Amino acid sequence: MKTYFRDCLRLALLVSFLFTGALASAEPSSGLSHDPLDKTLDRVTLRVSGFLDLFSDVKCTEQVTQEKFKPNGKVELVEQSTYDYLVLFTNVGGELSLAESRLPVKQATADRKKDISMLLSNGFATLFLVFHPYYVNSFEFTDAGDELLNGHNARKIRFQHIRNTRSIAALALRGREYPLEMSGTAWVDPETGNLLRIEAGIGSTLEDIGMKSLQSQVTFAPVTFHHDDLHPDDPVYWFPTEAVVEVETPKQHWRNTHRFSAYKQFSVATEEHVAQK
Repeated sequence: MKTYFRDCLRLALLVSFLFTGALASAEPSSGLSHDPLDKTLDRVTLRVSGFLDLFSDVKCTEQVTQEKFKPNGKVELVEQSTYDYLVLFTNVGGELSLAESRLPVKQATADRKKDISMLLSNGFATLFLVFHPYYVNSFEFTDAGDELLNGHNARKIRFQHIRNTRSIAALALRGREYPLEMSGTAWVDPETGNLLRIEAGIGSTLEDIGMKSLQSQVTFAPVTFHHDDLHPDDPVYWFPTEAVVEVETPKQHWRNTHRFSAYKQFSVATEEHVAQK
C-alpha cells in the first residue's frame, strides 16, 4: 500500500490496509461465553489464512472520497474517484508479496490549486494480515472483552506490534524505510473467527519526520456471490466494505474514505505447451 502526502514525504505501507467505518454503535454485552484468548486467536488465524486465498480470487468496485481540511477543521477540498480494484497475493519462498491493480473508471478532476496537496492512499484492504501466520508472532494480543456489534456477538482483541520483529507497514522516506509500530483493536466473531471490524494506527512517534498521526478503521460485511464455483464448500466470509484513512502532519490534515462494493469472483486459466523439437 502506498500513501502520499506532500512531495517530500511518502508513506508506503508494505502490506495494505482497507477498512472501516460504519457498523452500528457497539454496546457492551453481558456474560458472553467464549474460549481462552489463544483458542480464539487460533480460529481467527486459520480463518485469515483461508480468506487470503479467496480474496485473491475476487475483484470489486472501489469508490474513493479524498478530503483536505483547513486548520479550523472545515473541509477545504473534496475529490471523488472510482476504480476497478483487485489484489493478488503470492507466497514465494515463504515471503508474502502483494500486487495491486486499480484501473480508473472515473478520476477526480485536476482543477485544484497548485498549493493544495491531497492524500493519495491505496491498498488499504488487508489489515487482516495482522492475524496471518506470517505476521501473527510479531504482535502482542490482549483480551479486551465482549461487545454486541450490529447484532453480532463480538470479542475485542487488542494488538500491539513487538519492536524489532516483522512489521506489516513501513514508512518510506528519502530512500529509507522505517517500520511502523502499528497498534489497534479487532472485533472478531469468537465462534467462526470472522473479522468484523479493525481499528489501527500509530500515535505521535513520527513527528520528527513530519507525521503527527495515522489512523485507519475498517468494516467488514458478509458477501454473497451469485455463483460460488471457486470455493463452493467454503462458509461465508466477511469482506472489507469501507476503509477510512486519516493522516495529520503538524500543519495539514486529510481523510480518505474507500468504499468497496460489487464483489465478483474470477479465475485465471493457464496452459503450458512443450515445444516439439
